[in-house]
Amino acid sequence: MTVVSLPNVPALADVVLSATDEQQILLDTAERFHQQLWDINKTIHDNPELCYKEFKAHDAITSFLEANGLETTNHAYGLDTSFVAEYGQGGRLVTLCAEYDALPGIGHGCGHNLIATAAIASFLGVVHLIKSANIPGRVRLLGCPAEEGGGGKIKLIQAGAFHGVDAALMLHPIPPVDRDHPDTTGLFDGISYGTCLAGSRFRATFKGKAAHAGAMPWLGVNALDAATLAYTAVGMLRQQIMPHDRINIIIKEGGTSSNVISDRSVIDACTRSATLKEMVLLQDRVVKCFEGAAIATGCDVVVEEEGEAYADLRPNETLCTEFTEEMRRVGKTYYCDLGKKDVGGYGTDMGNVSYECPSFHGTFVIPLRDGENIHGPGFTRAGGTEEAFNTALEAANGMAATAWKVLRDQEFASKVMEKFEADKALR
Repeated sequence: MTVVSLPNVPALADVVLSATDEQQILLDTAERFHQQLWDINKTIHDNPELCYKEFKAHDAITSFLEANGLETTNHAYGLDTSFVAEYGQGGRLVTLCAEYDALPGIGHGCGHNLIATAAIASFLGVVHLIKSANIPGRVRLLGCPAEEGGGGKIKLIQAGAFHGVDAALMLHPIPPVDRDHPDTTGLFDGISYGTCLAGSRFRATFKGKAAHAGAMPWLGVNALDAATLAYTAVGMLRQQIMPHDRINIIIKEGGTSSNVISDRSVIDACTRSATLKEMVLLQDRVVKCFEGAAIATGCDVVVEEEGEAYADLRPNETLCTEFTEEMRRVGKTYYCDLGKKDVGGYGTDMGNVSYECPSFHGTFVIPLRDGENIHGPGFTRAGGTEEAFNTALEAANGMAATAWKVLRDQEFASKVMEKFEADKALR
């Protein structure tokens, strides 16, 4: 990929930047692009687009990059709303992941406008650091559509977007947590070292035989009975699952008329567990409930996956520790207890990325009003404020400094990879 230099950034040779120099370059970069980043943030926030339909977000970001001297590959990796921008040559490669899809009916109730803004700001910061120090290394900004159930990063993985990546990083906004909660983040500005549950969604379709419910019900095979029995079986199964396991099912279709024996019923199901391996085993147990219900009622059943499973996050300890330290230098406290990962009940396709390469998925707190929470209209409102925007830029500088250390510090990069390889044995 050919990338042109950003304007007004002098190319220097054999320069060793001090920590103070690096921090100043990041601050100057954020200040220089502050208004343009705010415009992008507002454009994405005010024009929410659902998964794989994020055309305005795609065009706003790529137009900005190109206008500032960075070539991009639009509609990258076979996805209409993905893109790639890359700067540098040789050396190691770090990828910064930008998300920008919204939620149906809620808009940016998960703050993906802030995720995109933070990724762009970090990318620009690392570009300026590479240019200023004139070292080998590459930084990539990757447009990641369809996180909200569409598995965009999984498609990007399958297309090779994370092949050869030495570290992948992103940031996500979160609400404050009640500080009386045992796993509180109320005293923290965010979470560096955290994970989430692996999750899958699948559908069971039961097929029976229709008959008149009054005149000759004995000729029917009741598909609703199968769905009801499956629902009950799953309820019993919950007594024998692990505390971190989650199962939720709904009967999506049960029949067409009360005077007809239902010949078709549909169940939508979701399973979650601490790891991808455990989640797959849990899903198999739920499927057996469906199969048993079909046998008991004389129905046929077809079980289909509803998209690819989302893996649990495997946070890289070295990346998390470095980001925490970078934020500490600017007076911010992030949760990073290597003896106890913060466990969130959410899911993200960044978990699948963390199975492919060393990864960081940090979260930063944005202020909410009482009663507001993530995936709700209050979070949509909060995510569009200047305070949230400025918090995202602040965290973005910490992420940029962490990414930069992967590029410039061989010993640090080796530790990152060692932790990644060691984690493979635990999966």
